Order: sequence, then C-alpha cells, then structure tokens
Amino acid sequence: MKKQSILAASIITFAVSVSHAQAAEPLELQKVMKELGKNMQFITDGISREDWELVAKTAPLIAAHPQPPMSEKMRIISFMGTEMSKFKAFDGDTHEAAHELEHVAHEKDGQKVIAAFQKVQTTCLNCHQTFRGKFVEHFYGTASK
Repeated sequence: MKKQSILAASIITFAVSVSHAQAAEPLELQKVMKELGKNMQFITDGISREDWELVAKTAPLIAAHPQPPMSEKMRIISFMGTEMSKFKAFDGDTHEAAHELEHVAHEKDGQKVIAAFQKVQTTCLNCHQTFRGKFVEHFYGTASK
C-alpha cells in the first residue's frame, strides 16, 4: 500500500511538473510573431529608403507566414473556442493587406505603399488588442504589456 501511495504521488508530481513546463515553454506561434515583427521592421526600413524591391520581397513573408504545428494549433483552437473564427478572420485580413502591399510596392508609389502598410499594421494591431493579453495569460501565466 505504501509503495502504491508513493508511486501515485510521484505520478501526480510528474504530471503537474510536465503541465507546468508546457505552460512556460514558448509556443511556436510566439516564434512566428517574432519573425513577423522582424519582417515589419524590414518593410519600415524599405519604405524609409524607398527600397520598393525590399518591400515587395518582404510583404509575401507576412502574407504567407509559417503556421504552428498541428498539436499547437489544437491547443490554440481549444483555448479560443468560439473566438477562433474571429482570430482566423484577423489572420485573413493581414494576409490580404500584405498582398496588397506587395502589389503597390511593385508600382513604386510611396504614398500607396505607406497607405497599404498602414492597413497591414492596423490588421496586426486589431488582432493583438483583441487576443494577445488572453494568449499570454493563458499560455504563459502572465499578463501582457
């Protein structure tokens, strides 16, 4: 009986520590977001130097960003519940805005590029303001800034 109690306690301790480790481990989505942030900075740099080729080359990297692995997607879908459609809609808006940015960058019209980039920034901001705090709190246990 004593051995069974020790074994049960060990299993419970291990399960709790594994779930805690998973919660603190960065999601692949976080890596995707960091890469998107870098690409946004490249575009800002391209606009400031009127390097329309850089803007046109970088915009598709935002539109067709990598997806997290299926196991992580399932965790996200489970967490999002009924808000998943809204999350996907924000992603679709960003995809479309980034493709528009690529198109106008080929025209080499700075005003159009800036307007298109503003749309990309707005789609990102809309999603972040709606979901970032919830994601950070749920998956990492801390409130976002």
